[in-house]
Amino acid sequence: MEHLHEDLYNFNPWWEEDYKTNLIPREKFLSILRTSEKSKEIVILTGLRRVGKSSIVKLFIKELSTRIDPRKILYVSLDSIAIENISVHSLVREFRKIHQLKRNEKLYLFFDEAAYRENINQELKSLYDNENVKIYVSASSATILKDKNGLLTGRTKIIEILPLDFFEYIAFKNIKAKKSEEYLTERYFEEFMQNGGMPEFILTGEAEYLNNLVDAIIYKDIAYYHGVKDISSLKEFFRLLMERAGKQLSLNKISKITGISTETAKRYFEYFQSTYLIYAIERCGKLNERLRAPKKIYAADLGIRNLVTGFRDKGALFENLVFFLIKEKSPCYVYQNSIELDFYYNNTLLEVKYGRELEDKQKKLFEGFKADQKNLISEVKDYLLFK
Repeated sequence: MEHLHEDLYNFNPWWEEDYKTNLIPREKFLSILRTSEKSKEIVILTGLRRVGKSSIVKLFIKELSTRIDPRKILYVSLDSIAIENISVHSLVREFRKIHQLKRNEKLYLFFDEAAYRENINQELKSLYDNENVKIYVSASSATILKDKNGLLTGRTKIIEILPLDFFEYIAFKNIKAKKSEEYLTERYFEEFMQNGGMPEFILTGEAEYLNNLVDAIIYKDIAYYHGVKDISSLKEFFRLLMERAGKQLSLNKISKITGISTETAKRYFEYFQSTYLIYAIERCGKLNERLRAPKKIYAADLGIRNLVTGFRDKGALFENLVFFLIKEKSPCYVYQNSIELDFYYNNTLLEVKYGRELEDKQKKLFEGFKADQKNLISEVKDYLLFK
């Protein structure tokens, strides 16, 4: 506790001067934070490691500090070695002490990288129930959402931060394409499919950055946290996941290829999902069919996927991007008589064909399938205009 006062000042430069940052705003997420500012709910920002959660938080704090007294804003990164043995309550108490803040004064608390803090849910609940605070939490793992005791039930709003979409990508690259230069938009889109949307990588272009990111997730967020000793099988499993992005995945087959048990394969699959490196959708159908059928999987970021597999199979990459347009609608995939259609949700059927037409059997199933709305996305302009 000896240097805590100094550490908190280091975390919170806005206490002493106007806060300036050259971070690039991501308006679609900042707007959600603005609308949640007046509510009591604990806001939890989740998503892939280094996807930009901390940057969005810092940008929001910059805005917030112009509307309220900056000395009522506390930010701490809970994975910092300097404060690893200090409870959240002790941090808030010291914060009040520094600025002589009374208990009835509303505080804005930002806890970054909170997922692996022991008893974090219990501490957050206590702050929520007993103090006049607005709490924001970020986590690079779904661990904090697995609230087994229901401590935060009804007290949270979850915001998942995703990699850059195409419009954010061109903003980060400072590209301004004219309508008369639509051919350039298509070229930039292909670059986007190759590079993905991890903000720092887009700004620096350093491939080693993505390598280090994947290693950090595998070693720290999965192997260390879950006690996995066989790192080589974990890495091989991840490689196979990237190979199957946009396709069905059989855990039985992947377990045979890697030489691990099916149960271990299921656990690995859950680990990679919990760190937001992959997403999965079920086959459409009755409950037993959904549970037994292979899931289709999608990579969180195409830059990471291409790092592992090389830049190929653009049809799968394009489908992966379309998935993120409809992810929140909980789509499933259609599979009948060995014929697959990509997505079905809210009585809407969606098939993705990058630069191609439907094959005869697919076309027959597509036309005969009962749905109020049917869409074929085969060109970049279809993707950009899709609602």
